[in-house]
Amino acid sequence: MTERPFLARLRQHKRLVGMIHVEALPGTPAQRLSVDAIVAQALTEAALYRDAGVDTVMIENMHDVPYLRAPGPEITAAMTRVGCEVRKLGLMTGVQVLAGANREALAVALAAGLDFVRVEGFVYAHVADEGLIEACAGDLLRYRRQIGADSVAILADVKKKHSAHAITADVGIAETARTAEFFGADGVIVTGIRTGVAPELANLRAVRAAVGTPVLIGSGVTAANLAELLPFADAIIVGSDVKVDGYWANPVSPERLARLMEVFRAAARG
Repeated sequence: MTERPFLARLRQHKRLVGMIHVEALPGTPAQRLSVDAIVAQALTEAALYRDAGVDTVMIENMHDVPYLRAPGPEITAAMTRVGCEVRKLGLMTGVQVLAGANREALAVALAAGLDFVRVEGFVYAHVADEGLIEACAGDLLRYRRQIGADSVAILADVKKKHSAHAITADVGIAETARTAEFFGADGVIVTGIRTGVAPELANLRAVRAAVGTPVLIGSGVTAANLAELLPFADAIIVGSDVKVDGYWANPVSPERLARLMEVFRAAARG
């Protein structure tokens, strides 16, 4: 099979993935906008990323807190609409549906023509804010085949943020990454303990040495630490640092984004 398009891009050169935290969706406690307004907000942020030179973005329903393990069809439908509109800007686009709604994310990606999904609980199990997240690799890869979404890359978090990993304390992050690769993940994502916190450098080094599949950093990259972290990753997913005041829930700040892109370009060249 031909390599999935997003993976081929990752292997060309290092990439920065801009996070679009989609406003609270229908039926969630914090919802305040219509679906049309939610789409407009996402498009505004996508255009800011594009104009700054970012060619890859990811949409995520982070404002839907507190999350459900099985979000309703209204969430899948709304994320599909957002994905369709963002994709029209010509950006490579990925999606994550919280919490652990990995089949729903694949369905969104297929319908909207997106390039990748970010998934939780791909291998092993952990306890997250929402409760027990069980391994899903076998089910998810079969579902991808069943719906004809083979072109969509699956990027799997390992020892994910906002989670307790005591039940797998005897399995280190490097071994978790190896298992994810063995079970068919197209890439692995390393995070810190929560949103806005960078991964420990030792963890990032260990995962980079353990797998041949692309490694992404999924939290806490800033203009201050990017040059130190980038050598151990194929891509970085950036959200908080490019928002107003460096807080994830705020709008994208063009000034902070421009500063981070300047640092990223210099580090990628190096």
